Amino acid sequence: MYNTIIVPIDLSHEERASHMLEAAKRLGGSSAKVYVLNVFDDVPGYVAAELPADIIENSKSASMQRLAAIVAESGVNAEAVIRTGQPARGILDLAEDVKADLIVIASHKPGFQDYLLGSTASRVVRHATCPVFVIR
Repeated sequence: MYNTIIVPIDLSHEERASHMLEAAKRLGGSSAKVYVLNVFDDVPGYVAAELPADIIENSKSASMQRLAAIVAESGVNAEAVIRTGQPARGILDLAEDVKADLIVIASHKPGFQDYLLGSTASRVVRHATCPVFVIR
């Protein structure tokens, strides 16, 4: 059993969240500490300057509410976390910060661009210092 599990959720593909949280529940049991994570891409300064002042904070607040709803629907005891930055780096940084012993992540069928650049899941698999459980 794993004690500290990270479940990164891309809210644009939240239909995968229930499968990932179910896997985390099975792999960690009822005593595992689960972190449900959403990572916001950085907004370049020249773009942020043109946006209304509170739009980024409002987006983060809405994402936190959506993560809380996903956790409540799943029945998993989890803490919702929002980070800003490149998604794979945000996942790996949280894993290091909380000393995670497992990351449960969803992957999609790779397209041509993934072979050139690599998807978030493949970056996490390559650079994680803990096991990564990939759900396809």
